Amino acid sequence: MNLIEKIYEAGVVGAGGAGFPTHVKYDCETEYLIINGAECEPLLQTDKFLMREYPEEILEAVSLVAENIGAKKIYFATKKKYTQEVDCLRRIIEDKGYQNIELFLMDSYYPAGDEQIMLYEITGRIVPEGGIPLQVGAVVTNVGTLFNSYRAVNNIPVTDKYVSVLGEVKEPRIIKVPIGTSVKNCIEAAGGSIINDYAVILGGPMMGSNLLNAEIEHAVITKTDGAVIVVPRDNFVIERNRQSIEHIKNKAKAACIQCTLCTEYCPRYLIGHELEPHRIMRALAYNEESEVLKEAKLCCECGICELYACPMGLSPRLVNVYFKDKIDEKFESGQEELKAHPMRDYRKIPTARQTARLNLDKYDHQPLAETIEIEVEEVRIPLKQHIGASAVFALTEKAEVKKGQIIAEAKEDSLSTNIHASLDGKIEEVNEQYILIKAIDEVVS
Repeated sequence: MNLIEKIYEAGVVGAGGAGFPTHVKYDCETEYLIINGAECEPLLQTDKFLMREYPEEILEAVSLVAENIGAKKIYFATKKKYTQEVDCLRRIIEDKGYQNIELFLMDSYYPAGDEQIMLYEITGRIVPEGGIPLQVGAVVTNVGTLFNSYRAVNNIPVTDKYVSVLGEVKEPRIIKVPIGTSVKNCIEAAGGSIINDYAVILGGPMMGSNLLNAEIEHAVITKTDGAVIVVPRDNFVIERNRQSIEHIKNKAKAACIQCTLCTEYCPRYLIGHELEPHRIMRALAYNEESEVLKEAKLCCECGICELYACPMGLSPRLVNVYFKDKIDEKFESGQEELKAHPMRDYRKIPTARQTARLNLDKYDHQPLAETIEIEVEEVRIPLKQHIGASAVFALTEKAEVKKGQIIAEAKEDSLSTNIHASLDGKIEEVNEQYILIKAIDEVVS
């Protein structure tokens, strides 16, 4: 099998959060290959861990992918402050003779790890509105995706995930867990929560999922989850994201002062896209189902507008999401050349300042306990862990499976990907959402 076939067989998807099937992303020819090692969200440490511990594997995958897509220019983007990780990468680049791989060191600002922002910083090219990097000659891929691609080349499917467990836990650490492991198991692996009334941010604090009570009990780790952050139930981020859409709409209608700060700090607006959140808020106030609302489709949901910019405590991001869900048609961009805003460089938000705004700065740079790999007695593996169609269950209920065995196949003629068993065991339950596997010893007992 060639590279694309091995990646397809292994079920590799974008590990940075979006979950785009990697066999589709890498099946192209283009000029630039850009590796995202900037860890976009505040607090997260998983990508840093991978760059420290597996730089040789990641860089070998970079070389293989670059050859496959015919990339003439290769940039490995990460942050200047990641000095230990940069040293690890430089050592392998020099030792292995990867002279065509150039390190691109970024300042620490949010959202430095956004693929469109990173691409602009490196190439000066702007992705068309509603478009993808390939349209301007680039593929942008995450270090976790490359690590999994390296393993795929060596016939190892995606069955495990490295996860940062941070915040209000006894022993913050990186853990390696089988896909489908419960979030509760992850918290226990970090010594448990040190507070009673807590919530969980699954992913990053700006764009991750917020979980409470039963949601925590049922949540599991997927191929795209990089962090479990335990915070007090009344944390600023949790409170903001638990508002009902009706409350958000009413508050926006009553309190938006049209100061335009949500627009002035919007990363998409600053690279020239026709997205002006303040106009969408105004349209909401006046019940105008007008063409301006189509702009909501351009929102990347980074959260800057509501978690940093708005002085009135409103939620332009969630209003954008509300309209995105209502509008079926794709945003059609014009033919004019896009230009970045002249003040863009002066409106970059330092990550430390953003973290403080979220009242999460006490968890920044938490010292980590020893990395461990945990074993679990059961996994609940979602059939949809990626953009596109859910995988299709490929076995029979009650079948015994081995770790690494395909249990759900990519849906035919669709954007989909394979899913594998993440432990040896027996399939106990199958439905439209997930496959439950219990370890054989657990079944017997």
